[in-house]
Amino acid sequence: MKTDGFHTRVSAELADIDAQGLTKPERVILSRQGPIIEVGGREVLNFCANNYLGLAGDERVVAAGNNAASAYGAGTASVRFICGTLGIHKTLERAIADYLGFEDAILFAAAFDANGGIFEPLFGAEDAIVSDSLNHASIIDGVRLSKAKRYRFATSDMADLEAQLKQARADGARDIVIATDGAFSMDGYVAKLGEIRALADQYGALIMVDDCHVTGFMGEKGRGSFSHCGVQVDFVTGTFGKALGGAMGGFICATAPVVQLLKQRARPYLFSNALSPAVCGASLEAIRIAQGEEGDELRARLFANAARFRGAMTEAGFDLLPGSHPIIPVMLGDAKLAQDFAARMLELGVYVIGFSFPVVPRGQARIRTQMSAAHTFDHIDQAVAAFTQAGKELGVI
Repeated sequence: MKTDGFHTRVSAELADIDAQGLTKPERVILSRQGPIIEVGGREVLNFCANNYLGLAGDERVVAAGNNAASAYGAGTASVRFICGTLGIHKTLERAIADYLGFEDAILFAAAFDANGGIFEPLFGAEDAIVSDSLNHASIIDGVRLSKAKRYRFATSDMADLEAQLKQARADGARDIVIATDGAFSMDGYVAKLGEIRALADQYGALIMVDDCHVTGFMGEKGRGSFSHCGVQVDFVTGTFGKALGGAMGGFICATAPVVQLLKQRARPYLFSNALSPAVCGASLEAIRIAQGEEGDELRARLFANAARFRGAMTEAGFDLLPGSHPIIPVMLGDAKLAQDFAARMLELGVYVIGFSFPVVPRGQARIRTQMSAAHTFDHIDQAVAAFTQAGKELGVI
């Protein structure tokens, strides 16, 4: 058949991925998300979920999602502007905007869609986007969809950022937007938003921040990286799929006119079904918890857990990227070693994942651990013991 060559090529590419140790296995979880999960017929410690506040399996969050589904059904069977805007969508938009301190918000089926939909409607060929080189893939794809001129700066390198801003101005840009992750998901580094704000003011630029790995647990009441750094930004994108309930769905917070323009022009919003009622209900309950006193307690526990894990792993001799974020990468370098290490950890009762190219640069393979407020110190000590045993067996420490 004429298509045999295509299928042969796909099979060869898969074989090459596997030979390089880059295959990313899917391990099936048969329980609710939490610090302990069921994998392969047994319970293991979970140290790789983005469940920062431990709310993904919280009974109140689950009940709120179930109640919303009971009231509104499984879904709208429509996009928002046709027949798909529910009262609970408006309630969630108002809740996330108020929580983060913005005039308005727009919901998307996924945070990937939020980043994919923000640039093209707002910035044209006369404009410029200056993007951090380690930004999330969704920002990169969103930038590609825009006709704006593209500039990149080295991660958190303010001298390079200023050089790119100067170049954009010299090239006659009408509007410039600086795009950055609030916290970089593979490294746990927090963007230097204070310095970025100063440069944005100097060169008349806007700031867009992706706070998927910050909203809910950094800054005042968990409002995000801009709050953590004590500055204002123009656009914040985020998710309900991590700290705020762990389900899915994304949002953009901005001024009311910007949100209205996005609702008229953002393609992922106009051509995707509305966010399911269950996700909206669960997210609303997670926001309620996150912005209250209980949220303060969960945030304190989360960062105490991160400090304990980081200190014990450093003492054990592992190479960790510096920082205080609950993302704590254990650097291994080799892709196959990362896969073998993750497999051995699962045998020892700890679920972690090896990250390698193209998720991270070649030669920077790692185990990216994620702390949660739901972990106890005992969980952390058990995980460190397993890491230490695997590290000695595989020649890492």
